[in-house]
Amino acid sequence: MTDTVPTAPPPTTQVTLADGRVEIAPGAPAPTGPYANEDLLPVPVDKRTWTTYNFSALWVGMAHNTASWTLASGLIAVGMDWKQAVLTIALANVIVLIPMLLTGHAGPKYGIPFPVFARASFGIRGANLPAVVRALVACGWFGIQTWIGGEAIYFLAGKLIGSGWTDAAKVGGYAWTMWLSFAIFWALQVVIIYRGMETIRRFENWAAPFVLVGAFVMLWWMSDKAGGFGPLFDQPSKLGWGADFWKLFAPALMGMIGFWSTLSLNIPDFTRYGRSQKAQTRGQALGLPTTMTLFAFLSVMVTSGSQAVYGEAVWDPVQLAAKTDSTVGLLFALVTVLVATLSVNVAANLVSPAFDFSNIAPRRISFRAGALTTCVLGVLIFPWKLYSDPQGYIFTWLGLVGGLLGTVAGILIADYWILRRARLDLADLYRPGGRYWYEGGWNWRAVVAFAVGGVLAVGGASFKPLIDGRPIPALAGLADYGWAVGLGTSMILYLVLMATRGRGTD
Repeated sequence: MTDTVPTAPPPTTQVTLADGRVEIAPGAPAPTGPYANEDLLPVPVDKRTWTTYNFSALWVGMAHNTASWTLASGLIAVGMDWKQAVLTIALANVIVLIPMLLTGHAGPKYGIPFPVFARASFGIRGANLPAVVRALVACGWFGIQTWIGGEAIYFLAGKLIGSGWTDAAKVGGYAWTMWLSFAIFWALQVVIIYRGMETIRRFENWAAPFVLVGAFVMLWWMSDKAGGFGPLFDQPSKLGWGADFWKLFAPALMGMIGFWSTLSLNIPDFTRYGRSQKAQTRGQALGLPTTMTLFAFLSVMVTSGSQAVYGEAVWDPVQLAAKTDSTVGLLFALVTVLVATLSVNVAANLVSPAFDFSNIAPRRISFRAGALTTCVLGVLIFPWKLYSDPQGYIFTWLGLVGGLLGTVAGILIADYWILRRARLDLADLYRPGGRYWYEGGWNWRAVVAFAVGGVLAVGGASFKPLIDGRPIPALAGLADYGWAVGLGTSMILYLVLMATRGRGTD
């Protein structure tokens, strides 16, 4: 069925405050219809309350997690030394901060979530394309993080209960108690998300410093085992600083960027609650590159220490913590892992896909229903298989994710900043027949730019262990730069295609 220009009331008016923030005019009706629901409507200015500290704490909580720990320690496992690993991650996070701030701008200004923001460029219906792509990636991340959290519960309970728990009968290659731990952690996250965004904000505020303290405790423990900090710094690179390192550097850098390429799209889901542009800009600038670099340093130091103590780099902090002889130390380490995983998973991998799935059918799918959909799909993607090897984790999973989502980021940035100069009409973002309706609700130019950018970004990539070989071998030379290729190609092509449009973009 095709929507036509509605006979409903005229577009809702909007007002711009002195600080530049925009909202529905007081007393005017909120947008209604098939493309609006309570969760997707603009947040009123009086409810945009997040401060610089809230955004910084959000990033500390999201950056200080097991997946980002393994991100850094995985670089040690594939041959880098601590200097090379920290350099790669620090540079990646400075780079990804740029699109994060550019797309995040629409949040405090208009109070809209990512899927509504994407309607301006992809069309009201077409926004489902990037929203679903982003949501499915989040489902994969949610599953991986939930498996990590379940693993922490499994080891924690095993230390308290004993071998009867850890040596339980196996089902599908894992003890049934591991599956139970996975289910418990899954349910815990559902409870938190059902309590809403304010609960998430409060949880992030106290979880962030707790996790950072836990990481320093892990560093102190490993340095004590290694006989001081010297052995941690002395572990040599297996690559050197020659051709072997630089060959690995580019795909590793793109993988590190790919780690947060998800949030560089849907950061408006959080910044829409921002008190001001300064709050989100300063909070993100203080929170993302600094904390990720610090956490990378801590994780590579601990992993280097494990190499010195155990003769091999133990990249999984849960497995590493399980090696301690101290019950108290193990319990503290695993509780830290549990809090860290819960912190990032709820904020990064449940909130955003909940909005994305809600955008598909706003009148049928609420925020909570979207979150539950994410939880179910996160199990069905078999996360225990995705999280099995640092090589596949960094270069296949993160590389593919970064390439695809960088393509979407290029379109969003080009449309919002270059074409529209950061000007949006709130009512038309929800209204069939308005300026963002394009052709039948789709802007085919954005779809073409996404498709071409995506093929160039990931077409030549290795999909191992999913399939052997590369889908388009001729594009192999672009694969190591997937995120940059996707972002640059889609941005330029979108601008060219929009320039040929017969009428203005505003």
